[in-house]
Amino acid sequence: MALDYDKGLNLVLVEPEIPGNTGAIGRLCVGLRATLTLIEPLGFSLEDKYLRRAGLDYWSYLEWQTLPDLQALYDLIADPKRFYYFTTKTQQPYTAARYKRGDLLLFGKETRGMSEDLLRANAERTYTIPMYGNIRSHNLAVSAGIVAYEAMRQITGGFSQS
Repeated sequence: MALDYDKGLNLVLVEPEIPGNTGAIGRLCVGLRATLTLIEPLGFSLEDKYLRRAGLDYWSYLEWQTLPDLQALYDLIADPKRFYYFTTKTQQPYTAARYKRGDLLLFGKETRGMSEDLLRANAERTYTIPMYGNIRSHNLAVSAGIVAYEAMRQITGGFSQS
């Protein structure tokens, strides 16, 4: 069953490795009425107890799917302007983006993010979360939450509508 990528916000995890992050992001998606797409290969089984624990009993409400690779997602969504890529390897803050209903927020694997080639090819749609302390990056679930709530704030006009 294909997801309806037009009705709301869409989070995409490209080759996620840690089940707890994916479970937490799934729970986030339920709370935002957002979809979740997992791009294979996954670093865990979808039956993983940590995935279920992080998603708690919300996983059954989640609209989600797995796809074999990123090209499969591009085949479903032809408009490249709907894709936003998040990385530590750019200076453009996530708040500079102008999010709309139906956009896709892409996050890379926990250990390496997305490939340099992919980020270079999409440089104008690549954003980061500014960090001021002595860290390399935020946890994937934290990053997804920061960006998703900013996107929803913009989409809903300040959370004034659902």
